[in-house]
Amino acid sequence: MKKVCIVMFALLLFGAFPGGAAAGEKVLMFGVDAEPIGFDPHTISAVASCRTIYQLYNSLVGLDEKLNVVPELAKSWEQPDDVTYVFHLRDDVKFHSGRKMTAADVKYSFERILDSKTGALANSPSYAGNIASVEAVDDYTVRFKLKQITAPFLVNVSHAYCSIVDREAVEKNGDLLRADGGTGPFTLGEWTPDNRVVLHKFADYFVKGEPRTDRIEYYVMKDSAARLAALRTGRVSIINADTSMLPVVKGDTNIYTVSYQSFNYSALCLKTTLAPFRDPRVRQAISLALARQDIIDIAYNGEAEISGFVPASMGHWAVDVKSHPLYRQDLKKAKELLTAAGFEKGFDVTITVGLLDSLRDIGAVVQQQLAPLNIRASVVNKENAEYVDQWRAHNFEIMVCQNVAGFDPSRGVEFFFKTGAAANIAEYSNARVDELCTLAAGTTDQAKRETYYKEAIGIILDESPNVVIASPREYFLAGTGVENFAPSAVNPYRLSAVEISQ
Repeated sequence: MKKVCIVMFALLLFGAFPGGAAAGEKVLMFGVDAEPIGFDPHTISAVASCRTIYQLYNSLVGLDEKLNVVPELAKSWEQPDDVTYVFHLRDDVKFHSGRKMTAADVKYSFERILDSKTGALANSPSYAGNIASVEAVDDYTVRFKLKQITAPFLVNVSHAYCSIVDREAVEKNGDLLRADGGTGPFTLGEWTPDNRVVLHKFADYFVKGEPRTDRIEYYVMKDSAARLAALRTGRVSIINADTSMLPVVKGDTNIYTVSYQSFNYSALCLKTTLAPFRDPRVRQAISLALARQDIIDIAYNGEAEISGFVPASMGHWAVDVKSHPLYRQDLKKAKELLTAAGFEKGFDVTITVGLLDSLRDIGAVVQQQLAPLNIRASVVNKENAEYVDQWRAHNFEIMVCQNVAGFDPSRGVEFFFKTGAAANIAEYSNARVDELCTLAAGTTDQAKRETYYKEAIGIILDESPNVVIASPREYFLAGTGVENFAPSAVNPYRLSAVEISQ
């Protein structure tokens, strides 16, 4: 009776599952916590969309688990001089349309990224913005010329933001928000908003033996109890897990847990061009008001670590912020800073939250922790699309964000904090930080890069345009019939190697 009730609860909340496997089919059914907003790899960064984008697209190169650059669409490359890169492409790659991918498609993809009308996330010096020209030398050779030395160039172009796309698909559809122009292991099928996304195996995928399933079906289940119920009753194979589920499934021999320390971090993004956040003392006061471990205990059930914007998962680039004076709750000092800034009586502010339950929880706890400073915060919950629109438009006062630090500090620092950078939604500007980012990107000397970035990180931590809270562990729960599911910080949604054994 209890099992029937659980199933009925899930169905009542989210409707029936219209998919499922036919005889002989291997279908991976994935219960996810948020609705995608589109699938254009050049313009969409939301995690809920990237789960699908990773299956549809490839980049010129990839990264292994140690962050080494490895071949992907390019089988090899060379660097004749400091600002020239020549890529030799595979000759067996097809787009999902069936057309062969050539150097002309690489040229088109990067020209699309660099076209300001596209609104591409990689149109930034911290990604592809330093490209001066892209030349198709022949059908399978591409030459990139850079405006200046860009040390992380290969790492940058490994990102999904620099995916190679099918020009014909873009021209036919106007964009790729609801269309498929990829070379990846799966093709885009049905998308039913607020319900499911279906992907189909691409039989001509260039990696032999992959994908190992016939279909992926993502089911949107915002309620964690419903996701867990669906997993336990076999209606889905894998779910995004939150930490509250871990004690519930402990000892369940039909479910296993997979986790990794992410490159993600949560932060309060403060609009520095608005009063009162123009004054860094106000931003510092907000940082001092936070009891970060309490936030972690509530929002992440303790499964996260206090972090800066270059988290521990980035290895030697990371800075341990736990001893930083702004990371220790000090309400007395916070009040002194507010008084010095002219806000001894506090102020009213709106905190915008959305996308993930953890971010909503953070908003609620921060609201309480700001109250002793007479900072009267209202928390406004936004649906995914509206939240992302406000993120893009920088239309907020305080926004609770989950950012991805990336694989190189050029993203963790420059992408979020250099003046005018694509993800600098705080509209922060510091001439010395800008200079240090330029110096760090302009040398291949790792020791010099580290010196430059460490100085920039110190300045940003002190000025607090983003008040960073924590870097969480990410969790999935899977049924025992799922094999070879090995998510990592580098590729948390690599599903092409997953097999369904029952």
